[in-house]
Amino acid sequence: MPERHSSMSPTVTSMIRLDHMHVLAAFHRYHADSSWWRKRAIVNSTCDALEIHAQLEEEIFYPALATALPDDPTLVKSRPEHDEMRATIARLRGMGPENAAYDGLFQQLMREVIHHVADEETILLPAAERALATELRSLGTTMTQRRLQLLKERPAEIAVNTAGTFPVATFLLGSALVLAVRYCLPKSHRRQWDHSRDD
Repeated sequence: MPERHSSMSPTVTSMIRLDHMHVLAAFHRYHADSSWWRKRAIVNSTCDALEIHAQLEEEIFYPALATALPDDPTLVKSRPEHDEMRATIARLRGMGPENAAYDGLFQQLMREVIHHVADEETILLPAAERALATELRSLGTTMTQRRLQLLKERPAEIAVNTAGTFPVATFLLGSALVLAVRYCLPKSHRRQWDHSRDD
């Protein structure tokens, strides 16, 4: 990628912090008394985000940091924590919201992730900002490119889960899109579109 694009990219540490905020916000949307479909959408959306985040860190961030700080104890325990998180995700994906253990297992995943995020935010990310200062943007560019590749592997699943996680926002966005399309059409096409919807 040209240097100009790399210099405009967010840093890898900023991207990791944004991922953390996204997942923690999803956790706060989950309630034991929510409908089963909403629970499933929130859990699936959160699990997708966590799996992609962990893969990006393991492929891009951790190797770069391991080169600069090979014996960092927090870095050494990060991969096993990802494996523990993946095991919990697999158990969640193997059951449905109707299972009595579903809420508790999602709470367990929350605790695992919050502990991991706390270590990264207070120890690893500041260490990376010192040790990898000149590489943070290029690593951010690499992470963005790889994220797009991973998102392309499951677009429908991500769209459905996002809609279930944020139903009001999805409805408003969809309504705005329909209105925008309607009013962007030339008048003759707009009349045809209105008549076809009335039929």
